[in-house]
Amino acid sequence: MTQGTIPRPHSRAPAVVGGIALLLLAAPFLGLVLATHWRHFGFAAGDGSAVAVSLGYSLLALVLIIALGTPLAWWLARRKPRGKWLIEGLLLLALLTPPLAMGLLLASMFGPYGPAGSLLERAGVLLTNSAPAFVLAQFYSALPYYVIAARAAFEGVPRDLEQLSLTLGLSPWRTFVRVSLPLARLGLAAGIALAWVRALGEFGVVLIIAYFPQGIPVKLWVNLQDIGLQAVYPLLWVFFLVAMPLPLIVGLAARRKRIF
Repeated sequence: MTQGTIPRPHSRAPAVVGGIALLLLAAPFLGLVLATHWRHFGFAAGDGSAVAVSLGYSLLALVLIIALGTPLAWWLARRKPRGKWLIEGLLLLALLTPPLAMGLLLASMFGPYGPAGSLLERAGVLLTNSAPAFVLAQFYSALPYYVIAARAAFEGVPRDLEQLSLTLGLSPWRTFVRVSLPLARLGLAAGIALAWVRALGEFGVVLIIAYFPQGIPVKLWVNLQDIGLQAVYPLLWVFFLVAMPLPLIVGLAARRKRIF
C-alpha cells in the first residue's frame, strides 16, 4: 500500500445484510406474482367503478392538498410566528393519528350529528357516504405528508436568492412563482407523489366516513370478505399500476437533478 492511499474495507457484511433487507422487502411482491392465477385473471363486479372512484376523487383531493398545503408549507418555512411549535405539533398529531381514529374524529365533527356536519347537511352537503366525504377522508389522510415534505423543500431554497429577487423589483408573489417554486420543485414533486399514494391507498378513514362510494382499498376488503383471496389480486395489480408511476418519475428526476 502506497503512502496516502486509503485501504478499502474488505468486509462483505454490509452487502449481505443489505441484500437480506432487500429480499425481505421484495418477498411480498414476489408472493403476489406467484399467487396470481394469470390464466384466470379477471375482475370482480364493481372493480372498474372502484378504480374510477379512487382515481377521480384522489386527483380532486390532490388538487385541494396542493392549493391549500403549498402556502402553508411556505409560511412555515419562511416565517417564525408565535406558537409555531403548536402548528407543527398539530401537523405531527394529524400525521401520527391512526387512520381509524382519524375517521372517528372526522365523523364526530363532520358526521350528521357533528357540529359542522349538521350545519352542512342543512345546506345540502352530506359528509358521510358521499363523494365529498370520500375527498374529505383523502384530504385529511394525505395533507400532513405533503405539507411536511413541501416545507422541507422551501427550507432548502436559499433566502439570499429570494432577497435578491425582491431587491431587483419583483413583487413577493412573482418572487415566489419565479424563484421559490422552481428551486423547490423537486421536493414539492416528491411531496405530491407521497400525497398521491397516501390518498389513493387510504383505507381506515374512508372505511369510517365514506364506505360508499367504494374506492379501491374498500373494494379490496369487500372482495376478500365476499369472494376470497383470488378476487383481490387483479384489483391489487391495478392499484400498483396507477399508484407507482408518479413516485417512480419523481425518483428518476431526483437522480438526474431535474423534474419533467
